[in-house]
Amino acid sequence: MVICVTHRLLCPDDFLERLDRIAAQHPYAIVLREKDLSESEYEALARDCLRICQKHAVPLNLNSQIAVARRIGCDGIHLPFHLLLQHKNELDDFSRVGVSLHSPEEAAQLADTPATYVQAGHVFPTDCKAGVPPRGLSFLRAVCQATDLPVFGIGGINAERYPAVLQTGAAGACIMSGLMTCSDVAQAMQPML
Repeated sequence: MVICVTHRLLCPDDFLERLDRIAAQHPYAIVLREKDLSESEYEALARDCLRICQKHAVPLNLNSQIAVARRIGCDGIHLPFHLLLQHKNELDDFSRVGVSLHSPEEAAQLADTPATYVQAGHVFPTDCKAGVPPRGLSFLRAVCQATDLPVFGIGGINAERYPAVLQTGAAGACIMSGLMTCSDVAQAMQPML
């Protein structure tokens, strides 16, 4: 299974057209990241992305923008670990609550939260975290063992590395730059769906 994490500035072509091609492959979810946008800019983009995702019946999760998600009727949210803990009693209206974490100890604390899936990384070297050592497959395995929630590895994962990710017990992978920059979305995603 694949979660697409967006980064529109990496796209060599039209971002919304690319998102439509990604959604047509039916990933597990799409996380609208886009941290550089103001709240109003993010909301405008999120409305367009939600229409695309609804057209393909693919879940859209907004990254940290709880108020925006409520305003546009998006029932998925993705939060860093500290925000999940801060808002854990206020998220009953979301059917999907993803959490990014960076240790098995954090994963072990998810039982009394509304989290529905985990994003753990970064697993392999990636340009998005240049100069930061990857945590590796043993880290991903430890996160999987610390929670009953589905875990998705993130960071430098491609079709060649995907089988090793699954062998850790992970449910799948989150892909960002690979899907934002590849020439053929379907070809890049098919081996991992």
